Amino acid sequence: MIEVSGDNSLYLPYECELIAVHDLTPGEKLFRLRRTDGEPLDHIPGQFVQVSLLGLGEAPISVASSPTRAGDGIFELGVRRAGSLTGAMHRMKAGDTLGIRGPFGRPFDLPQMRSRDLLLISGGCGLAPMRSLIQYCEDRPADFGRISILYGAKSPADRLFKEEFAAWEASARFACSMTVDNSTGEECFSGNIGLITSLIPPLAVVSDNTIAVIIGPPVMYLAVIAELKKKGLTSDRIVVSLERQMRCGVGKCGHCTIEHLYCCQDGPVFRLDEIENLRGAL
Repeated sequence: MIEVSGDNSLYLPYECELIAVHDLTPGEKLFRLRRTDGEPLDHIPGQFVQVSLLGLGEAPISVASSPTRAGDGIFELGVRRAGSLTGAMHRMKAGDTLGIRGPFGRPFDLPQMRSRDLLLISGGCGLAPMRSLIQYCEDRPADFGRISILYGAKSPADRLFKEEFAAWEASARFACSMTVDNSTGEECFSGNIGLITSLIPPLAVVSDNTIAVIIGPPVMYLAVIAELKKKGLTSDRIVVSLERQMRCGVGKCGHCTIEHLYCCQDGPVFRLDEIENLRGAL
């Protein structure tokens, strides 16, 4: 856990300038930001930041870009419009500024993943934080084995990073599969239709050399975990990100506790064997 002392930097946001903003879906945007003090964000895939706007409070948002692409202190956040603060963010333009605290939280254990096959499974806006890990793997190809990317969205219109996913599909580095829950109103969509769990049974998985990572809506976790266990993956080889109910980011407010754990400090990244028997974790 992060040790909180008299260091006010944990509580004081630093200013970041919005370099560019791009539409991802009707309800989600990608924000490209840079610290105005010129310092790097210095994050690791899996971590989050606390974003603040004067008069609107703050919210935790996962970093959506890899530190391997952090030239000039630039980083990216994928933001779903869900409340007053994120709604205000969606109205921002290049040149506007906002506050950032962090990065916070326990990241992915990259040394544990080294030389392993990775099965990266994301649903909905979970592809935004997963993108940080995917980019890292893309930039460090010698560090990992075979990498499979599974992604599920509600509909074709709800898919994130469409162009990037197409590039991942075309790359020899990744094996990619995508599905949507339904394609109503999208006559031109020719992809897979069904739940993300339908993508797992066809996979050839070397269970003793594979680590699976799951990021997405809580409703999908148990079903995906059940399918992974059918493939022989044990709980110590399944990693989940639990990013709900966080507020302060530094383990002070107690809002994100799961029994004795704080999501904002002991997580948001957990091995399944650490949390699967805790009430309210999944």
